Amino acid sequence: MRYRFGPYELTPDRRELLSAGQPAAIEPQVFDLLLHLVTERERIVSQDDLIAAVWNGRIVSDSAINARISAARAAIGDDGARQEWIKTIRGRGFRFVGPVEAIADAADAGPAPEPHRVAFRRSADGTRIAYATSGSGYPLVKAGNWLTHLDHDAQSPLWRPFLDRLNRRFQLVRYDQRGNGLSDWDARDFSLDRFVEDLEAVVDAAGVARFALYGASQGAPIAIAYAARHPERVSHLILHGGYEKGRLVREAAPDREQGEAILTLIRHGWGRRGSAFIDAFAAMFIPDGDREQIESLADLQRLTTSPENAAALRAAVDRFDVSGVIESVAAPTLVLHARSDSIHPLEQGRQIASRIANAEFVMLESRNHVILPQETAWTALFGAIERFVPEGGRPPFPNQSGLPTSSRD
Repeated sequence: MRYRFGPYELTPDRRELLSAGQPAAIEPQVFDLLLHLVTERERIVSQDDLIAAVWNGRIVSDSAINARISAARAAIGDDGARQEWIKTIRGRGFRFVGPVEAIADAADAGPAPEPHRVAFRRSADGTRIAYATSGSGYPLVKAGNWLTHLDHDAQSPLWRPFLDRLNRRFQLVRYDQRGNGLSDWDARDFSLDRFVEDLEAVVDAAGVARFALYGASQGAPIAIAYAARHPERVSHLILHGGYEKGRLVREAAPDREQGEAILTLIRHGWGRRGSAFIDAFAAMFIPDGDREQIESLADLQRLTTSPENAAALRAAVDRFDVSGVIESVAAPTLVLHARSDSIHPLEQGRQIASRIANAEFVMLESRNHVILPQETAWTALFGAIERFVPEGGRPPFPNQSGLPTSSRD
């Protein structure tokens, strides 16, 4: 998506401001502020909103905010007197008031999605699991997470950029968990052991003997449990936004309460485009998402599973507990976590990294559970992954021979 106003154009993918078709000088933080005002142009953006979106919730003085507003105005030929584009609403915040044309044409959409092959494999209990393979390079298996749809994700404004980026570097193997997507919806056993068996079935069907394993959110405990069982198969373990214990079995009462709140939201508004539920859901998962990304959540929900399955899956994964096996993980491990993740707090990532020997921890400057292409954390996320699993899948640490046990040497 590009945003055109007057002689100016914002291109989030390239993080560029164009003036009359030519790149204009703009600081990264000023770009973020301007983009936030443009994408949120239908409302007044408060100083608190700006602090959350641009400064990731850090304490910022009024003078710092005003300096960035002035810089944003200067970049687009505006000033505090004219306020042709950025208007100050006294006592309330700021609003982008000029006419904006949002452009999403074929050229902007980029190349067609990477072709993927969908196939099915029976898990140990007979449940049909749909999996897809795409891309080329060193094998990377993405553990299933809540919620996915193999075909829809390849077109989704939320997930397609992520999959496209992985396909550039890896032979990507991904699958839909039992109970959602193209896998069987009528499964009733959502225990951690069954989820690990689904992963076992997929990697055997895909024919990858040794691979990097990526687990995000509740995919992280599944990946941890698999890596503990199969050290000979996992060359690199990447855990993003995950947890050791699900929120319904953590000791902290606020975590348990949030888990119950999410279940309530699911039961009262699943898949309803434009509903208050979608906005509340987005505020937790992608608080900095643009309107297209937020609305895509409704399509994702409607296509992936039923409200009943969504609630059952959510309740199950919030009870996952790998505390008994996590210290036996031998694979070289990279732990990534957003500083202000509202779904699984930063402490969960730090806990995982402290329990796996020699794990590397990278904190992402973001408050999104799903890292988005328009934020600076996107570059940090893929920079860390591509450094950790270099071309050919060589061991990530110089003193490692590539054997599964070498991370503990």
